[in-house]
Amino acid sequence: RRAAKVRGMRRVVCVAEKPSLAHAIARALANDDGGEGDGSLRTRRGGATDVHEFTRPFDGLGACAWRVTSVTGHVMSVEFPERYANWDQCDPGELFAARVVKRADGRVARHLETEAKGCDVLILWLDCDREGENICFEVIEACGRVGKVLRAKFSAVTKDSVERALRTLVEPNINEALAVDARQELDLKMGVAFTRFQTQYFLNKYDRLDARVVSYGPCQTPTLGFCVQRHLEIIRHVPEPYWVLDVAISRDDDVDDVVLAWSRSRIFDELAARVFLQLVHDAVRLRVVAIDVKEEKRVRPSGLNTVEMLKTASAGLGMGAHRAMQVAERLYMAGHISYPRTESTAYPRGFELKETLGIQKSHPTYGEFVSRLLEDGAFTAPRRGVDVGDHPPITPMRASTEDQVGGGEAWRLYDFIARHFIASVSPDCEYETQTARFDANGESFSAQGVRVITHGWTEIMPRRMIKDCPLPTCVVPGANVEMKSVRLRSEMTAPPGYLTESELIGIMEKNGIGTDASIPTHINNIQVRKYVDIEKGRRMVPTQLGITLVQGYYAIDAELVLPTVRRHVEQQLDLVAKGEAPYEGVVSHTLAQMFDKFNFFTTNIAAMDALFEASFSHTTTESTPYSKCGRCLRYLKLVGASGRIQRLYCPMEEVVYELPIGGAFKQFNGKTCALCGFELLIFTVKGTGRNFPLCPFCFNHPPYEGSPRVKAMLRGSPHPCTHPVADALAVCPCPECPPDKGSMVMLDPTSGYKLHCSTCDVLMKLPANIRKVSVSEDAECAACQAKCLDLEYFSGDKTLACLACEDELSEGTKLVHSRNTSSDGRGRGRGRGRGGRGGSRGRGDDSRHSGGGASRCAPKLA
Repeated sequence: RRAAKVRGMRRVVCVAEKPSLAHAIARALANDDGGEGDGSLRTRRGGATDVHEFTRPFDGLGACAWRVTSVTGHVMSVEFPERYANWDQCDPGELFAARVVKRADGRVARHLETEAKGCDVLILWLDCDREGENICFEVIEACGRVGKVLRAKFSAVTKDSVERALRTLVEPNINEALAVDARQELDLKMGVAFTRFQTQYFLNKYDRLDARVVSYGPCQTPTLGFCVQRHLEIIRHVPEPYWVLDVAISRDDDVDDVVLAWSRSRIFDELAARVFLQLVHDAVRLRVVAIDVKEEKRVRPSGLNTVEMLKTASAGLGMGAHRAMQVAERLYMAGHISYPRTESTAYPRGFELKETLGIQKSHPTYGEFVSRLLEDGAFTAPRRGVDVGDHPPITPMRASTEDQVGGGEAWRLYDFIARHFIASVSPDCEYETQTARFDANGESFSAQGVRVITHGWTEIMPRRMIKDCPLPTCVVPGANVEMKSVRLRSEMTAPPGYLTESELIGIMEKNGIGTDASIPTHINNIQVRKYVDIEKGRRMVPTQLGITLVQGYYAIDAELVLPTVRRHVEQQLDLVAKGEAPYEGVVSHTLAQMFDKFNFFTTNIAAMDALFEASFSHTTTESTPYSKCGRCLRYLKLVGASGRIQRLYCPMEEVVYELPIGGAFKQFNGKTCALCGFELLIFTVKGTGRNFPLCPFCFNHPPYEGSPRVKAMLRGSPHPCTHPVADALAVCPCPECPPDKGSMVMLDPTSGYKLHCSTCDVLMKLPANIRKVSVSEDAECAACQAKCLDLEYFSGDKTLACLACEDELSEGTKLVHSRNTSSDGRGRGRGRGRGGRGGSRGRGDDSRHSGGGASRCAPKLA
């Protein structure tokens, strides 16, 4: 009889996002406590998940047969067609233009179609965020032809919330669903294309690369980038000594001393610090100049959103963000808390704050405090926060005990959520600060005391409570206080610590990387893929693979790792969700931009490959320290010393510096570049014996125009003569190069008698009686403005001379071409120095450089 009765009724089918949520909604709607429902909830096994059945009226349709079932997340997944599945038969770049398909989970789709077939009303109880809105339309498609389709908006799984949602049903939002479709397609195409290319390029190429997949993700990679950036800040930090003057006075209890704060904080000059120490020591006593009293407040917290919950869970509750989100979802589905995915920190207008708070009056831990709030008039309206219109802040929905939530992680998280909510409607903490100012021979110090007026909300959150700490009774204005100790403390500046997970969450939120729901997933991904290790204090320490990847992206296209591109994409998706931008236009425009970046990346993959070779090739382990990095001050390694192409590799920063092709290298006695601090090398052009100074950093990142191309065969100076490294050895223009070429004759840094042209193969050999030569730093020729040479002869004589204008020096200098002569022969006789006989034009007019005879110019100080 009952089956016949049900067959004659209108049918209402409800679909929730998870089985446990479906069961909770069914229990609330069936109304077992004797309401509109018949109180007889029946559960049977469906094709994929359980189906809960009961009868109750609905919206003027009279008694209806209700079915409540669920999906298990997304019903459909976005994939490429089958022809793109084989990595070896598809070029990764083709994926940007490939069509994507939504492939349904057959078992769940058949289950929905069976249960919803012929129903009059389909009510969607999916999570109330964009992802849930997208699943709504997947459910609609799987159900097939049904009657009216409605959407329930709810923030908690309590009877009141469910009934309220049933009274305020709306239509599903297609724009929010399309925004998720757009994000899924963009992430799929960008992530898979880059990942396939990187994996195919690097996998099995290097014996020390322990990775199955070398992945890229539009959110994952910027997340990793934040961790690597902090790592670079740490290793680039150069410790610097500083000194602090510590002065202590006795406290009343004579147990702990009061250490005063020095107004100078710290100074970096030890001699000056010792002068101040003597001044204060000679004063013997401190004079109390004044005591400033000020009342202050520690304001109550705003409503709790997802990001703040995750940050606190990671920093204070011993849970990672990913794990905390899982625990929060379980608490929500069990009805202990409201929906845990929200960006709002402001309670919406009409939110029943006192009713929600009143639930906690019966709690054995918080009940007494809550009763005082409600009965003594201490209830305080919450602070203004941000209401983004998604869900109210996270609140407790039941007065649950530790046993009821299951103890452990679940209790720690629930306890924090409950205390935070109670604190948000409690009075502010008020306290008084007393700041005493002291003087000792002109040096100022201070000490601060605290007196609590009312603990306010910190009483329910004792970790944030302020303790009374008054000033010693001897500290009164005008008093002279005896110093118990005076000492000079030496310290070293320290680098920042590695990012904590809590800090990383805050940085991701600030830069628009991920959503409140996806942030934990991105952090978990970089950990699972071995790009970071989570160490003590949940600090994110990047691995060698993670650092190499990020530095590789920086070497090719920094926007692949910076948050700017993803932030822009998220802004475009927001416009789609609001109906202000077309789905197809946003997708096609973004894909076109990323396709250009992909092509540029693949064309220049050699820059990243050089890093992988240096980091993961067995030959790198055999390399020896070679030259010092100007950033981290650690030694670089010479990679490929036996091959044609050589590089310097910094294992700390995971950076590779290309070296000129076509020569040999050796160290330059510890000399450093004035611009970047890198140790200089000596570059010897192969087969010529011509030597030039080389700065590895400036060669890869030229600070001046006219620098040679990095990967070109180099036959001259690695730097233009405007660079300080080259300018220090440059003397005068080359006599055989055109004036507009800017070529200069440079002193060989390894020899005391040779000079080379910076571009051509001209070699000048000074007379044999010269023992030592150097380029003068402060003298130039008055006639031709060439730099003068400081000459020291074997006879012991020293002189300052111009190579171009001094006839004796010019005529004794031999000009040859380095490709036709050995590097250690020394010529004699008349030469063709600039301005000497046969010399060509240099700086100045023709008359200054013609003819021989005695020099018509004398060097003068510049």
